Amino acid sequence: MNAPTPKTPDSNTAAEHKVSNFLRQIIENDLDKGTYASRRWAGSPGDAAHHAAGQSDPAKIRTRFPPEPNGYLHVGHAKSICINFGLAKEYGGVCHLRFDDTNPEKEDTEYVNSIIEAVKWLGFDWAQLSQAAGSAAPYQASDYFDFMYRAAEALIEAGHAYVDEQSAEDMRANRGDFGKPGVDSPFRTRTVAENLTRFREMRDGQLADGAAVLRAKIDMASPNINMRDPAIYRIRRATHHHTGDTWCIYPMYTFAHPIEDALEQITHSLCTLEFEDQRPFYDWLMERLCECKLLAAPSPKQYEFARLNLTYVITSKRKLAQLVNEGKVSGWDDPRMPTIVGLRRRGYTPESLRLFADRIGVTKSDSWIDYSTLEGCLREDLENKAHRGMAVLDPVKLVLTNWAEAFGSGVYTEACTQPALPHSAVAEGQTPPADRVFKIGKEVWIEREDFEEVPPKGYKRLFPGNVVRLKGGYVIECTGCARDAAGKVTEVHAKVIPGTKSGTPGADSVKAKAAITWVSVADGVQAEVRLYDRLFAEAHPDAGGKDFLQSLNPDSLKVVTAYVEPSLAGAQPDQKFQFERFGYFVADRLDHVAGAKPVFNRVTGLKDSWGK
Repeated sequence: MNAPTPKTPDSNTAAEHKVSNFLRQIIENDLDKGTYASRRWAGSPGDAAHHAAGQSDPAKIRTRFPPEPNGYLHVGHAKSICINFGLAKEYGGVCHLRFDDTNPEKEDTEYVNSIIEAVKWLGFDWAQLSQAAGSAAPYQASDYFDFMYRAAEALIEAGHAYVDEQSAEDMRANRGDFGKPGVDSPFRTRTVAENLTRFREMRDGQLADGAAVLRAKIDMASPNINMRDPAIYRIRRATHHHTGDTWCIYPMYTFAHPIEDALEQITHSLCTLEFEDQRPFYDWLMERLCECKLLAAPSPKQYEFARLNLTYVITSKRKLAQLVNEGKVSGWDDPRMPTIVGLRRRGYTPESLRLFADRIGVTKSDSWIDYSTLEGCLREDLENKAHRGMAVLDPVKLVLTNWAEAFGSGVYTEACTQPALPHSAVAEGQTPPADRVFKIGKEVWIEREDFEEVPPKGYKRLFPGNVVRLKGGYVIECTGCARDAAGKVTEVHAKVIPGTKSGTPGADSVKAKAAITWVSVADGVQAEVRLYDRLFAEAHPDAGGKDFLQSLNPDSLKVVTAYVEPSLAGAQPDQKFQFERFGYFVADRLDHVAGAKPVFNRVTGLKDSWGK
C-alpha cells in the first residue's frame, strides 16, 4: 500500500493530501536537494516571446504536455494531462503545453485548436500556472527549428553524426535485431567536411525525399536498438502549418523532444513507458549538446509511467481515425469515441476525468483498468449534481378509466411535485433547487415493460388486480389492457384511487408494492433519446492482433422517441440529468436546441450492467 506523501518544506497543502507515488517521491527529493534551484532562464533562440533572457525562474518544477497535433486527444491523454499539469500545480511549478509539430504531413491547425480546447476544458490553464515564469501561449517544437539545425551541425562537427544515403530497406536490414548486432553504414566513415556539405545540401533541397537522413553516431552493436545510430533528421517536402515552406528537412521526434525540454528548462520530463527505451538516447543527446556548449546543466530528466490501458476501448490514433474514415462512428466527437471531445459530448465532466486519473494512480507497471471504473467516477460526480426527471423511453398509454368519475367531468389535471435533487444530495447550508412541477391527468405514458397481463413470478408492477403508485402521483389499480389486431398492447387500463396522492395525508392509506415512473400526456414533451453503449463488445478488441472492427458492438447506439417531463424540456445543451430508474443523460451539446425537440444522450446507467 502506498504511504501518505511526507511533509516537506517544498510541498504545498494540496500535495500533502495526495497519495504518494514514485513521481511525487522523485519531485520531492529534487526539491529537498535543490537540484534545480539555481536555474536561470537563459533564453532560447527564437523564443523571446516566451521568456526574457537572464531572468530567475520562480517555478519550483517545470513539466510539459507535448502532444503531436495530428489527431484528437483521447482518454489516455487525459491521464497524462492530469499528471503533468496536476503535479506542476501541486508543487508550485509550471506545466508547458507544447505542440511537437515535427511531422508536417499529418499535422493541422484543426488539431492544434482541439487540443487547446481539450486541455482548458479539463480544467488546466498554462497561463494561470505560469504567471511571470512562463508564457500565456502554448509552445511549439517549430519555434526551435533554427536551434535544432545548429545542434545537428554541432554534432556533425564533433564527430557524433553523419549523413547516411542507404536505402530505407538497407538501413532497416543493417540495423540488426534483438539477437543480432547492427552493421555499420558504408557512409559512417565520412569526414566532418563531407557530412556538413551533404547535410547542407539536404537543407537546401538538393536531395530528393528519402535520399538521405542524418544519423547520430553511437553504437551499431548496442543491445538497445534505439542506440544503433538513430536517424535524427529526414527530408520532407511538405508545407508546415506553422513555418510554411521554410524547411524541407525536419527533425525526428526523438531528437527534437529532448532539445525542446532543455530549451524550456523542463525539470521532469514525464512520459509513458513506451519511451523508456528511448531514455538512453535522451541522456546521450543532452550530454553531447552540453559538451558542445549549446546547452547548460542541469539537464532535464525523463521519467516514465504506465500508460492507460482501458478495457472496451481503443486508443490507437490510427485505429480511431479508421473508425471515423470508414463511417463506423459519426466523427471524432461521436459519443462512443474515447476522444476527449467524444467523452465530453457523451456527458462526461472534467471533474469525473480528473477523479478517474487520480483514482487509478501512477505506476511503472502496465495493467488494465476496467471501464466500469471510469463510469463509476462519472456516477460519483453526477450523483449530487444531476437534477432528477422522469422519462418514458418505450411508451405505451395508460388510461385511468375512472378519472372523470373520481374528479369530475371535463379536462382536468392536477399538479404534482418532486424534488429536483434528493435532500441527501443538497450540501449543508445550500439552498435546494426548486421542485419539479408536472401534471397528472386521465392519460399518462408508462414504460411498456411495466405491464404484464400474465405476470412472471415476483413481478410487482402493473397486472390486472395489482396496485402500484405513479411516482409522485396517485396509487392506481390495474384493470386490464387493449390490444390491436396483431395482439400488441396499445393501452393499459387502470383505476385511480382518490385520496392517495403523494405528499397528502392519505398517501399511505393504500399500500403499493411498487412505484413506476410516468409522464403525463397533458404536458409531456416528445424527445429524441440516444441510447449509447460501449463501442466494443469485447474487453480487448484488438488482442492478439485480431481485426478490432470484428469486436464492434452492434447495439452501441439505439435511437428512440421518448416522452420526458416538462422540466426536461427546458434543458440547455450539455446539461446533465438523472432520468429516474434509467441512468444519467445529457442534452446533446450540438444537436439539442432550446425550444426544439429535445435531444438527450445516455451517459451511463445507474449501475454497471456489464459487470454481470
